[in-house]
Amino acid sequence: MNILIKFIILGLVQGFTEPIPVSSSGHIMIINNLLNTNIDMEILATLTNFGSLIAICFLYRKKIITLVKDFFSHLKTKDKKTYNNYKYCWYLVIGTKLGLFDFLEDNIKFVGVTLLITALFLFAIRNVKGKKDDKDITFIDALVIGIFQVFALLPGISRSGATIVGGLSRDLKRETAFDFSFLLYIPISIATGILGLKDLFSAGLDTISFIYYLIATVIAGFVTYFATIWFKDIVKKGKLIYFVIYCLIVGLLVILFL
Repeated sequence: MNILIKFIILGLVQGFTEPIPVSSSGHIMIINNLLNTNIDMEILATLTNFGSLIAICFLYRKKIITLVKDFFSHLKTKDKKTYNNYKYCWYLVIGTKLGLFDFLEDNIKFVGVTLLITALFLFAIRNVKGKKDDKDITFIDALVIGIFQVFALLPGISRSGATIVGGLSRDLKRETAFDFSFLLYIPISIATGILGLKDLFSAGLDTISFIYYLIATVIAGFVTYFATIWFKDIVKKGKLIYFVIYCLIVGLLVILFL
């Protein structure tokens, strides 16, 4: 298979699986195993995650601007009107700090097992609706969601799935849990991207290779944008059972055949 086609496939997979609860890192490992590529997965992850990051930032650009403005405004004025967003920002920090320690497991069977675990957790909260809005999120809620995010450092455990499960387990509304999960993705993605720059600069990519990685990154960004919108609609409708079935099937196939 042409190397460019492999990069396109990996970009599509990364972009689509990054926002949905099926684990992008696990799927990249599976596809890489099936395609038998010699592509540097760490560089690919660094760059394609950047593409997904741009997409999520664009989707949440208005909320990000409001949060940042209210955070600094509250520091200066202590106005009660900005307190909820000020508090929300600190809770994002709490959730982020619990997810900054990276872990990598290259055993493909392990990915199959963790996909089954993802299916189990999604099944457990599939019908939960929750009652809490953004203003109702507490320190404990943020702490619990951050702890759930730690488990997502394992390939096969979805970051969005884990944090949404964490939010729903704390009685957050579906949309509230979704938004907190994806806003939490932004600082985590920036931090891991910075950590991955060392590998990128030391790789010594030639022009053609860099263009291939860039194509995969652009594709990942565009696909993430639309996949996130689609996934948010599914979460709001309480249709997580689709992903339970998917993770169960793929997890079993990986364990049995890869």
